[in-house]
Formats: sequence, C-alpha cells, structure tokens
Amino acid sequence: MNIEKIFQNNKKWIADKLAVDENYFEDLAKGQSPEFLYIGCSDSRVSAEEMMGANPGDIFVHRNIANMVVNTDLSAMSVISYSVSQLKVNHIIVCGHYYCGGVKAAMQSADLGILNPWLRNIRDVYRLHHHELDGIDDEEAKYKRLVELNVQEQCINVIKTADVQRANRERGLRVHGWVFDVKTGKLIDLKIDFQKILSQIMEIYRLT
Repeated sequence: MNIEKIFQNNKKWIADKLAVDENYFEDLAKGQSPEFLYIGCSDSRVSAEEMMGANPGDIFVHRNIANMVVNTDLSAMSVISYSVSQLKVNHIIVCGHYYCGGVKAAMQSADLGILNPWLRNIRDVYRLHHHELDGIDDEEAKYKRLVELNVQEQCINVIKTADVQRANRERGLRVHGWVFDVKTGKLIDLKIDFQKILSQIMEIYRLT
C-alpha cells in the first residue's frame, strides 16, 4: 500500500459512510462515550476495532510494544485515568497476542539497546513465573504461555491503579485479559478473576 492509495481509501470510506447515514460524521464529532478501554500491542497485524467488530466511538485504544502497563509510563497511566475517570468506561481489556515480537525478544539474551528498559518489564514477568515456564520444554508452548502470563501481570498492574480501584467500587468496572491468536483470528478470554486479584493485592496496593 502506498500513500496515494491511503487517501483514495479514505475518500471511499467517507462516501460509504455517508451513503448509509448522511449525518455520520456530524454525529461522530459530537463526542465519545466508549464502554471499553483496550490496551493492546502495537503489532501491525492486530487491529482492535476490526477483530472486535467495533465501530468508531466504541473503544478507547492504547497500544505499545507487548501491551505493557508500566506505572512509570505516563502515556499508559494518562490513558487509564482519562478513560476511567472522564469517559467512564466500564471495562478495561488487556489484550496480548501469540507470536508477539516484544515477548519473543524478551526471551532472548541479547542487548537490544533502547528497548532494554522496556523489555525488562517482560523479563520480570518471566522471573515471577520462571518455575512454571522453565518446566515447559517446547519453546513455542513456552513462548505462548509467557504471552498469557504477561497479559495476566498487566491486568494486575491495571488493577493497582487508584482510578480503577475507585471505579470498581463506585460502578463495578471490570478488567479482562485476552489473547489474540494471529494464526486463527480467535480471541481467547483468559478469564482473569478480577475480584480475587483485587482482594489479594489490596493489603499492599489499596489506594482509595
């Protein structure tokens, strides 16, 4: 795809939308009230809206390498705060995907320059779960399991935030952990037990 093709596609998209609803863009400009915050990977193969069958305005999206929620990342923390406290989303989805380059890189002993501090967060996930992961002989199975465990840990990081704890108490906000299987197109719900995690971490991480 080249730049010219993108603008041609944009014109066709506009025409298609207006053919169905002549007020589509005027209505879109009035504001947003998404039900979901989606935190996913920047991987070009993973499109949140497309795989969820969602329309513009349905999902507030944050993406980075390997769908990380790092407490020192002001971008991620600002997205969570704004979507939860201002937009009033009721569901936060952390979605990883199999065959993630970031997770794969974190499994390797290599100096990757500026990526090292970011990938260290994934390596910390490996360290937390090394007994389970080291017991998996098949490298692809180990790789996929680390993808799942990384999603789980990032869900915990979301739950640690004050905005999420407050919204859970006030309106029942929930956090979900999913994995997208690039080979099949399927979304897999890891069935993260939000309330169990919340109760386990409250002694240390209660903020509200």
